[in-house]
Amino acid sequence: MAYPYKQTEKEHAFQTIAKDLKSDQVGPVAALFGREQYLVHWSCEQIVDQYINPACKELDLSVLEDEKITLDDIKEACETFTMMSEKRVVIVRDFALLEGSKMKGFTEGGENDLAEYVKHLPEGCLLIFTANGADKRKKLFKAIHERGQIYDFTALSERALKSFVEKRFRSAGKTIKPSIVSQFVQNSGYFHKEADYTLYNLENDIRKIIAYSEGSEILLSDVAATVSGNLETSVFAMLDAISIGRKDEAYLLLHSLLGAGENLYMILSLIASQFETILEVKEMLEEGKNQKQMQGILKIHEFRIKKAMSFAGKYSVGRLKKILTKVYEIDRNIKTGILEQNLALELFIAQI
Repeated sequence: MAYPYKQTEKEHAFQTIAKDLKSDQVGPVAALFGREQYLVHWSCEQIVDQYINPACKELDLSVLEDEKITLDDIKEACETFTMMSEKRVVIVRDFALLEGSKMKGFTEGGENDLAEYVKHLPEGCLLIFTANGADKRKKLFKAIHERGQIYDFTALSERALKSFVEKRFRSAGKTIKPSIVSQFVQNSGYFHKEADYTLYNLENDIRKIIAYSEGSEILLSDVAATVSGNLETSVFAMLDAISIGRKDEAYLLLHSLLGAGENLYMILSLIASQFETILEVKEMLEEGKNQKQMQGILKIHEFRIKKAMSFAGKYSVGRLKKILTKVYEIDRNIKTGILEQNLALELFIAQI
């Protein structure tokens, strides 16, 4: 049975595959790929847990990951009889053909043969291909789409990412306030378009925070002390704390940045850049433009647009212009020696 490739905006691939597994609708062939390899790996584990008898795992599960793999290797794995498991599962990891790249074990004719083979898999076999991406023009992709399922694990939404973070801390016996989850997510750089930061990185940062924290509750100081994140998102997190009246958190984030050796002039430059973005968003809001139109004009991630819109709602255009003027004055005063660097930034936070 084939499933439509297009997913709804609200449903991520990890949710789709969880539903399909629950209703036993995965297979006989599936492709799992995308930015979030963490979720690709998680999904493979869910498939194995559902269909493989642990006592027969070595017999009923085949994992192929050699770059020299051939069609015969895949056929042999798929056509081996199942012992005591519900299905025989064959996972072909990091399969370059799915991405449209060449492989030593496959000629062009071999690729076509594989595309044909996946349409006629032995009964009781579940064949899984994983890769970083997929070339939708290739016969293999089209054959998998026709006969089975396609799961594209894109980046998580802000809401799903926060839920992911909360669950990880909860499973470790820790509590964390929603505001600190937000700060962590923003500071991580996950939504920065140029950052190569995925759930693997996020999971590692969560482990560092848990190891550093002393009590049962995760504090902002735990996050600030262990997660350097992306400078740009850290600055936005600091401004966000200011906007909701938590200047103590803003001071903590500032000192964390300075303590990590971040260049003060780079911090000032980013503060100016963020307020320029907020001012642009504010002016476009007053012109009646929506989020999609703003994104098209500014060419930045929708997450940053939403954060700027949230900030812009708390200030008038005139107030934002005065804040920007203050930023430029601080830069000039530091360079001319009128104010000490750290004091100048602390005063700026106090005056916003």
